[in-house]
Amino acid sequence: MVVSFREPADALFARLRQRAVRIRVSTPSIGVIMEPAPPDGLPDDVLIVEDDPIIALDFEDTILGFGVKIVRTAGNVAMALDMIAERLPDFALLDVGLVREQSFAVAERLDALNIPFAFATGYGAGRVPAAFADRPRLPKPCSSDALWAVLRTRPGGA
Repeated sequence: MVVSFREPADALFARLRQRAVRIRVSTPSIGVIMEPAPPDGLPDDVLIVEDDPIIALDFEDTILGFGVKIVRTAGNVAMALDMIAERLPDFALLDVGLVREQSFAVAERLDALNIPFAFATGYGAGRVPAAFADRPRLPKPCSSDALWAVLRTRPGGA
């Protein structure tokens, strides 16, 4: 697959998802049906706000592997706010630095709705406003164990 850096992020996300679905569907079965582990205190619906499609797909695959039922991905603030208005997530994972914007408007909306969220960022604590200093921050890249722990604790909300 050829990836053009001029291609809008939304179109690239869609192409990568289509490819991922084809890969999953075309993978031959070995005769063993594996069910995901039961979600032990995990949210049912997670919103990922991440502008890098590869990182977003990695988070999505990992979170689905934990047994979360629904994982939605937004590549920018406007798309994330639309997704929140359409259906409230149980938890959100926000990349701080998106292309030409930051995700703090999404954090403010989630906070107003009392929906727990965490930041995933390669930046230090100084990049997060004081209002969100108590929210967990995962480094990028982060371990599966760290992501699991954040999802299970569901900080800052219900």
